[in-house]
Amino acid sequence: MAERVHVSRANAYARINRLVEDGVIRGFGARVDHERAGQGASAYITLKIVQNSWRTVREQLQALPGATHIALVSGDFDVLLLVHTPDNRALRELVLTRIQAIPEVLSTRTLLVFEETDLGPRPDRPAELA
Repeated sequence: MAERVHVSRANAYARINRLVEDGVIRGFGARVDHERAGQGASAYITLKIVQNSWRTVREQLQALPGATHIALVSGDFDVLLLVHTPDNRALRELVLTRIQAIPEVLSTRTLLVFEETDLGPRPDRPAELA
């Protein structure tokens, strides 16, 4: 990283360490190829939920297998959920038997993902250090 942003290793280390200590960087992780990991079906699921039930719904969605991103949003629906499942049958079961069974979920809409592009760190978009 130091080379990419043209600073010394010691300087990069100090800056990253400061960002971790300040809570700006909350952790480090791996970028997963979901298809190669046996999770070939992906979908965004929109949910309309009972007003003021976000915390309860969030806890239940976090427990779902394959849930990778949950967001409370504004607009025509309340929650946007990204899931990865082994196949469409598993996706169907997840939506119909797990998500729609949550009492505070009023309705769902499933958007199948045909192709994904990971926009992680790229050479044309160098990471900036604070």
